[in-house]
Amino acid sequence: MPEKSHLILAIDVGTQSIRAILIDLKGSIVGKSQLHFKPYQRSNSGWVEQDPNYFWQMLGAACLKLWETNQSDKGRVAAVALTTQRGTVVNVDGAGEPLRPAMTWMDKRRTEGVKPDLSLKWRTAFALTGLTDTIDYFTAEAEAVWIANHEPQILENTHKFLLLSGFLTHKLVGRFVDSTACQVGYIPFDYRRFEWCRPRDWKWQILADLKRSQMVDLVSPGDSLGQITQIAAEHTGIPAGLPLIAAAADKACESLGSGALTPEVASLSFGTTATINTTHSKYIEPIRLVPPYPAAVPQHYSLEVGVYRGFWMVSWFKNEFAHLEKELAAEKKKPVEALFDEMIKEIPAGSDGLVLQPYWAPGLKVPGPEARGGLIGWNDSHTRAHMYRALLEGLVYALREGGERIEKRSGQKIESLLISGGGSQSDSAMQIGADVFGLPAVRPHLTETTALGAAIVGAVGCNLYPDFESAVKGMTRPGRTFEPDVKNHQVYDQLYQKVYKKMYRQLQGIYKSIGEITG
Repeated sequence: MPEKSHLILAIDVGTQSIRAILIDLKGSIVGKSQLHFKPYQRSNSGWVEQDPNYFWQMLGAACLKLWETNQSDKGRVAAVALTTQRGTVVNVDGAGEPLRPAMTWMDKRRTEGVKPDLSLKWRTAFALTGLTDTIDYFTAEAEAVWIANHEPQILENTHKFLLLSGFLTHKLVGRFVDSTACQVGYIPFDYRRFEWCRPRDWKWQILADLKRSQMVDLVSPGDSLGQITQIAAEHTGIPAGLPLIAAAADKACESLGSGALTPEVASLSFGTTATINTTHSKYIEPIRLVPPYPAAVPQHYSLEVGVYRGFWMVSWFKNEFAHLEKELAAEKKKPVEALFDEMIKEIPAGSDGLVLQPYWAPGLKVPGPEARGGLIGWNDSHTRAHMYRALLEGLVYALREGGERIEKRSGQKIESLLISGGGSQSDSAMQIGADVFGLPAVRPHLTETTALGAAIVGAVGCNLYPDFESAVKGMTRPGRTFEPDVKNHQVYDQLYQKVYKKMYRQLQGIYKSIGEITG
């Protein structure tokens, strides 16, 4: 058994805040600090950038705030593990200093009309499989392509092209290195082999201005990225010399921290981006030519289907339609979301026929780039409460559809749900999850499952647990379980099969027309 005194410092750099959390080997939080980010810089419509050093400043501030109340625990920290938001890119010079603002994963700029100089082999392959649109999408979305076309000098002067995880790792240990399980984005990464793509791969041909020498060294989750430097120690208060253990990107850590380690258990994230993930030892594409992402467990894959805007839609609803609830919540000193749960208690499953399709943002293939949101079935009896419940139901319908796609591609039936993320704190959302899927939905014992997942990797990397199975068993456990209501599931199943699953196909042409007319 591992020594009880050891702690792992998990640093979780999310979209809206940063957390520094001390977690013991039983999976309990010993100390925590959280700082919220200021709004991202938006110099142009659709551009979402941030000064990379701002993330570093906030990381240091969060750690220093943690030590204010947990100074005596410093000596118990065995290792540090870092997890960050995915797809945020940073161009740095040889000293690791940023050459331009970081392009965050929320950035909407695209490079339209660029035709990559693909070899005949790849052009033929994509034409025969009808996936030319996929290549065009990758080209348009890739940050490196935009920089090459609009700021070529920046890319030419780039010593390393980093994800946010790699940038902060360099700040902590002074090395250009990152975890294989953090490599999620429009980058030349081979998701099957957990390494940079081979020289003739189509991704290098699309990212023609990016060189292999500009990519960092990679290590597997659980391996050491280096030791905390003296400079980093002065900035963060973390003891110099502690190992930084390679963890994984936020969603992969969230799945592990939920306890989802085997293919029959689905991890649902009710977060800013809502996702459904299952962990597999075999490479399986959840959508053809859309790869599975690296799991937090070495040599494992996370089959993921997501709803880009996800539970951000709760914030959208709150800002656009819930002014009365916001005022009342302030008076009662309660979260607005708690009032939302009360508001929909009397609304039946199925929202009296109001059905929402949550494509408030487009996708790659399912949905495609033309996708928009849809809300059908209105009548004069519907209220804002109906709309809010339909929003929650629509998000879970989309995740169920993703789960069915994963089941079909993997041949593995999903038997239970582990639900985490901010939205999982809503009992109503949890019950809707159980009822739509018709499966038990378990809320993990900790809300901070992303940090817990990073801590699990850190504990294994320090040999405080012999393997991931024992670490997950020792550090995760179920919280409350929500059993599906049979009658509600029957209603949801009919609406899902007869209405929801047909909506996108029926509306796809209309969405395209809207785009053509309005731009």
